[in-house]
Amino acid sequence: MKFFNTAGPVREEDHYMIDPLSRWDMEEIMTLIEQKKYFVLHAPRQTGKTSCMFALRDRLNREGKYFAVYSNVETAQAALYNVKDGLGAIISRLVSNLEDLLDPSIDVRKYYKDNLDNLNPLIVLNEFLKYICQKIDKPIVLMLDEIDSLIGDTLISVLRQLRDGYNDRPKNFPSSIILCGIRDVRDYRIRTSTNEIVTGGSAFNIKAESLRLGNFTKDDVINLYKQHTEEIGRVFTDDCYDIIMKYTDGQPWLVNALAYEVVWKIKENRPASVVITPEKIEQAKENLILARQTHLDQIVDKLREERVKSIILPMILGEETDFNDDDSQYCIDLGLIKREGKDYKIANSIYSEIIQRILSNTVQDNMLNIFPKPVWVENDGRLNMKTMLTLFKDFWWENSGIVTEKMVGYREATPQLVLQGFLQRIVNGGGYINREYGLGRKRVDMMIKWFYPPPTLPTPQATWGGQIQKIVLELKVISKRQGYERVKSDGIVQTAEYTKYCGESEAHLLIFDRDNSQKWTADEANEIVEFDGVKIEIWKLGRMEDD
Repeated sequence: MKFFNTAGPVREEDHYMIDPLSRWDMEEIMTLIEQKKYFVLHAPRQTGKTSCMFALRDRLNREGKYFAVYSNVETAQAALYNVKDGLGAIISRLVSNLEDLLDPSIDVRKYYKDNLDNLNPLIVLNEFLKYICQKIDKPIVLMLDEIDSLIGDTLISVLRQLRDGYNDRPKNFPSSIILCGIRDVRDYRIRTSTNEIVTGGSAFNIKAESLRLGNFTKDDVINLYKQHTEEIGRVFTDDCYDIIMKYTDGQPWLVNALAYEVVWKIKENRPASVVITPEKIEQAKENLILARQTHLDQIVDKLREERVKSIILPMILGEETDFNDDDSQYCIDLGLIKREGKDYKIANSIYSEIIQRILSNTVQDNMLNIFPKPVWVENDGRLNMKTMLTLFKDFWWENSGIVTEKMVGYREATPQLVLQGFLQRIVNGGGYINREYGLGRKRVDMMIKWFYPPPTLPTPQATWGGQIQKIVLELKVISKRQGYERVKSDGIVQTAEYTKYCGESEAHLLIFDRDNSQKWTADEANEIVEFDGVKIEIWKLGRMEDD
């Protein structure tokens, strides 16, 4: 039985899969190879780059016109600035890959052993590739994966040796070379052992094209999931696919991980007779976020980098800003954000949720100790938002200064992160929070989905038979550029707009006065307004003056 792959390249005999070669323009690829070009394939981690390389290698070798070899150079990363050890590791890996393809009469290992120590490390890769090309009577297509995992002088040496051999192709050097990694080579900013900065473009200025591997389309997702249906008989309802695209934006690892979670990890879904519905997809999404598998942890780890903070923080704040082009491109290459026209957004809903939860963990970890008894739940199981937000208002008044100090790197976003950390702890186990934020919005839209009475685990929510309470919350912050009255008027319009979009009736607008410009008191009264048929309760959240 096949399964949805969440680790390593896809294998036709083991995995449901989209043909890797269908995911890029093969006519363009073959033209570049026929023209003896050197080019780059880049995309975020876990999008299928290696699977595409394997598929291209196998096709070229099967057709017989070219000799294609793939090699992963990541093992040389540990050499750091030691060029000799780094190049030795790269060539050793190449030898192993070549031995799987070459006639045994071509003893590449002997050449490697006899010459590695005798050759200058600054030319050793060039000489090794020249030797291989002279032994093989076909043009060589060389694919080097994880090229941007190399460090400093080692990376510079590899790029420059490949560039130096370019004019000797195809007789004495590979006819075509494909460099595969997360970023385009032109975006490399390489720091040498002497602290010199060298750009990838200057070290490898022979690149003809840079190709980016995209996400799955909706049709790809349908194709992938229906392979499972055809083999097992388990059905995904048609309305699953829109929600899958909403949560994943077609990111290949997420698409596969979501499917694996919903059909296998959730045990009650394992029988083939179980129909997969959007409610089950939503539960699987929540499980993925809580589990924070390796791929998602890699995303989280990047939030500590200054160049990532410079992009993510304005998004959380909803502020308009002029991004540093290098930083924004870096985040796009990592797969953290995407660009739609002139707008930048978090790449997908799952990443957005992960980012918010991680950044508000400090609040979440302490919140249940402060509010151990769920007094915000009515006897019938519904949330009492009046009680809940009153508790939050008291907490914010007394603790905003303390929690701001704990928000290392993201202090400006304290109101957004503290509120969401509070809400996340409250709804965990009984509901979900949908969040929408991005550049230029100057607000955070949230909708709580609360299940009542709470489903008894392991009963899946799709068969639970209760009701869903939905509450809209809009978050705004007074700034030096926008005073209270402007923030309030904009917030009312935006809250009503989002509430009607969600098709709900209960709505709350929370306005934070982070700089205490309004001199609100701890018991500042709420306002009730009605706009465009929507009743909105306005909460004013100031902070205590410093002593």
